[in-house]
Amino acid sequence: MTEADRDEAELMRAVRNAARQEQFLEVVSPEEATRRFHAHLRLSSRAAETVALHEARGRVLASNIAAPIDVPPFDRSNVDGFAVRSADTLTARETAPVRLRLNAEVIACGTAPAIEIAAGTATAIATGGMIPRGADCVIMIEHTDLADTPQRPAVDIRRSAAPGQFVSYAGSDIAQGETLMRAGTQIGSREIGVLAACGLAGCAVVRRPKVAVLSTGDELIAPGAPLRAAGIYDSNGAIIAAAVEECGGMPVAYGARPDNEAALEAALRRGLDECDMVVLSGGTSKGAGDLSHRIVSHLGAPGILVHGVALKPGKPLCLAMIGPKPVVVLPGFPTSAIFTFHAFVAPVIRAWAGLPPEAARTVSAKIPVRIASEIGRKEFALVSLVQAGDEMIAFPSPKGSGAVTAFSQADGFVEIDALASTLDPGTQARVTLIGAAARAPDLVLTGSHDVALDIAVRAVAEQGFSVRTLAVGSQGGVAAARRAECDLAPVHLLDPQSGVYNRHLLSPGLSLVKGWQRMQGFLYRRGDPRFAGKNASEAIAAALADPDCMMVNRNAGAGTRILIDRLLGDRRPQGYANQPKSHNAVAAAVAQLRADWGIAIGTVATMYGLEFLPIAPEDYDFLLLEARRDRPAVKAFLAALQDTRTRQRIRELGMRLADDP
Repeated sequence: MTEADRDEAELMRAVRNAARQEQFLEVVSPEEATRRFHAHLRLSSRAAETVALHEARGRVLASNIAAPIDVPPFDRSNVDGFAVRSADTLTARETAPVRLRLNAEVIACGTAPAIEIAAGTATAIATGGMIPRGADCVIMIEHTDLADTPQRPAVDIRRSAAPGQFVSYAGSDIAQGETLMRAGTQIGSREIGVLAACGLAGCAVVRRPKVAVLSTGDELIAPGAPLRAAGIYDSNGAIIAAAVEECGGMPVAYGARPDNEAALEAALRRGLDECDMVVLSGGTSKGAGDLSHRIVSHLGAPGILVHGVALKPGKPLCLAMIGPKPVVVLPGFPTSAIFTFHAFVAPVIRAWAGLPPEAARTVSAKIPVRIASEIGRKEFALVSLVQAGDEMIAFPSPKGSGAVTAFSQADGFVEIDALASTLDPGTQARVTLIGAAARAPDLVLTGSHDVALDIAVRAVAEQGFSVRTLAVGSQGGVAAARRAECDLAPVHLLDPQSGVYNRHLLSPGLSLVKGWQRMQGFLYRRGDPRFAGKNASEAIAAALADPDCMMVNRNAGAGTRILIDRLLGDRRPQGYANQPKSHNAVAAAVAQLRADWGIAIGTVATMYGLEFLPIAPEDYDFLLLEARRDRPAVKAFLAALQDTRTRQRIRELGMRLADDP
């Protein structure tokens, strides 16, 4: 046989092998392919690592972060103007201004006030300046006129002011000790701003899974190199690497490999040694030169799980496991490769990276309450999405533009036309989502917030449910529950007539789930001789007897405010008009010498290093929509309230469970 004959015989053997074509192992449904693949995978996030704040963007929090401070850390002004007592402005009108003497200081940002606001006086204050003792509101400079008098400068006030006007109270944005962000939160510029506002320089994040990306085919040429005859540029390598990064993974490029069994096997083994997963495109079909699946079949056990899926495009997909590490061989055509990647590979990478599944970019949702808007300007109102029955509800954010968390806690925004003064309740609006992963939560709790609530919520979140808590106060929670716009409403409202907490809030369709008791009491600074050695009743009497002793109140509608008014009767001590909306803000005012006493729960007294004289416990319970009781996330929350570990953690915060002896 001549050399030419031998060459022809070798060629014919190759032709016969190509014509014979190896068949797919078994063509299965996409659901069966997913089942087989996931049966061998542990779809939980990777281990944690700590990174600096400037390296955290795009990463996923590995554990909950509790706020180490209040934000703002003190009561501050929202405008340039004058810190005053609201009572001094009651009669102020444009035609009959009220004249107040100016104190000899200007409160700039970063400057602690030194002079108390006495009756008939005012102090100039800049936006962001600390509210001085005695003041309970700020008058905008636009509503005043400077009045030079022979004695000292004065200011004429042309409009009356309500208590709390243009004041951001301590902890009104972020309360010390509250869960700032939960594990699983993807960090963007919004979240970095929140962490920085709390003084955090770094955080623990989920390690990004490393994914080896390589392509195979004699025809493949690296982008940038000259294109030869019968060659094509390797677009799959670039496409898949970018997709891996979009899913939260770290692509490791191994380049394009020729159809050489030894070289390709070496590259695959290297990828398995160095990375968490190997994704190869090409060589998985049944034609000549398609050898990827043959190499994978002898890399190790359990080996190939699926070779052939009933998809168009994507039929040649090959899914395998080599020990604990997956190897995925995608079809060579780019459209098929990216289609099968997103269907089978992306969910695994996202789970390992701690990310939820992707969501739609826009949704239609109903606006439940009136949103006011300024005519003449197009407005974008931040909203949080909750599911209420068959419809989506978009709650407007209760926090103002100065709140660092307003944007980070929103799911999206609705646009209000420049010619509209309101967006009316019941309006069906298009919500533009913020972040590709935004979606309606599995469980919604709307009402009063409590630090112990975070423990129960965490237990639910650990089961894979997404949870939203909207802190709108007990009264807001009752209204949301009666409109069926939440699953449960945390409440602690006392019935003045019966003296019983929360039962008077029940209405058809609502039931009461008992939570825990938290002790309310008299807060004061350690070492204050006016209160040392006294019980709560004696301390209140001492405070009321001292005209210089300043209290800090709570906002109308709060459960604690009802208790305060019962204790005070008709008396209105100095500081009564100072009405922050949280227990944290009360404790902060006392700790920072802006008040001498207040009524709050014992937890914040410990947190702020204050003395605490117990008065009475209050019941922190939940209004449950009976129609939602059987929802999986609701059942998980109710079970968490009975879980031994959860209950013990709540007790460790100083709470008393409803059925404790």
